[in-house]
Amino acid sequence: MVNPRGPGVNNPGFEAFKPHKMDLSLGVRTLPMPPRLDAQAERDLVELARRRNLDAFGRIVDAYQARVLGFVRRMVKGQEDALDITQEVFIRAFQAMDRFDGRCGLKTWLFRIAYNLCVDRSRRSDRSATEVSLEFSDPESEPREFADDRWNPEAVILGDELHGIVEAALANMSPKLKTVLLMHDGEEMAYEEIAETVGIPVGTVKSRLFLARNHLKTAIESYRQGETHR
Repeated sequence: MVNPRGPGVNNPGFEAFKPHKMDLSLGVRTLPMPPRLDAQAERDLVELARRRNLDAFGRIVDAYQARVLGFVRRMVKGQEDALDITQEVFIRAFQAMDRFDGRCGLKTWLFRIAYNLCVDRSRRSDRSATEVSLEFSDPESEPREFADDRWNPEAVILGDELHGIVEAALANMSPKLKTVLLMHDGEEMAYEEIAETVGIPVGTVKSRLFLARNHLKTAIESYRQGETHR
């Protein structure tokens, strides 16, 4: 069995797919995003990785590590924590690969691991955040319909200063809201995928996404209003 805290000790080949440390000093825009795997290629790699093929798992890491890291670094405080958690995501995925049954997508599965590790790290560090009231997110009620006004980072980032405003807004956002925003608008995950990943009803995903977008929109509008009065 691979040691979850030090896989290289029992399996030297694990070094072949350890996530590489990246320069995050300029934010997520510096992360190299490899081409997405098509469905058949991904299925083939998963099948090989389930048989402990390190080359195949290495390609999975190459395909997803930047996306996982981009999500994690906005969910936890500190670059080192983000890098540690990202590496742990793929360690755990490798350990459990033979149990991955394909009932959910590979990305959904990896992001579920990442999300759970972020929550665990936050609890252990006793970091608390003031949660925005979800006054219309009753999980048992009929979900309210919200306009799908997608947050598009490329459309709103006009310069380094505004990029900083967006990052600050994300940093100050409730983890519950930030999670669905990053997964839906950042990773283009469907409502149902997010609901399965986070363990909440689809209606709650929609209401949290609505609030998260409003939070971000307010921050950007405040910045732009300040610009017009200079």
